[in-house]
Amino acid sequence: MTEALTELGTYIEAKRPDCVLAWDITHDELNVDVAPASITGLVEFLKTDSTCKFSSLVDITAVDYAGRAKRFDVVYHFLSMYQNHRIRLRVSVREDQMVPSICEIHPSANWFEREVFDMFGILFSGHPDLRRILTDYGFRGYPLRKDFPTTGYTEVRYDEAQKRVIYEPVSLVQEYRQFDFMSPWEGAEYILPGDEKKDEAAK
Repeated sequence: MTEALTELGTYIEAKRPDCVLAWDITHDELNVDVAPASITGLVEFLKTDSTCKFSSLVDITAVDYAGRAKRFDVVYHFLSMYQNHRIRLRVSVREDQMVPSICEIHPSANWFEREVFDMFGILFSGHPDLRRILTDYGFRGYPLRKDFPTTGYTEVRYDEAQKRVIYEPVSLVQEYRQFDFMSPWEGAEYILPGDEKKDEAAK
């Protein structure tokens, strides 16, 4: 498999040197680094070229490298059922940079790109309907960014008095800060309710 992927990586680089920044094989998978402006051209080539035939878009996701100038990697996974190969494309972008949409080449990219926008805040230029897909209306922030607080900013609950769902700022109850996660089987030093019955039965 590694030999076939090496040939494929060499072939793609030779055919589209304008798009490929670098490529490598990791864990028996071909990874190709692509410039943002070249992503649509390379994706179309990979889909239509007879040697590649990457006709199936498996997934689009992103990775947040918070300390890096080009903060995000947008990651595309494709499958060639004809050649039995997989390929991963990586596009590094700044926080304020837009990535061209590939919806016209792979219509299934529509919801994938919306999810990446919703979770990371990455914008896709040319997308037909770029709006949130997983979070609620009016949601603030992007949950999969490294700087997003684990508790979020707001919490939702149903208010019986108002007979509607309300949003409130997150408030951490102090009892939860002191919660003892140790189970009694791990050597808790206190007596749990009901344990005293065991001692009484022994008498």
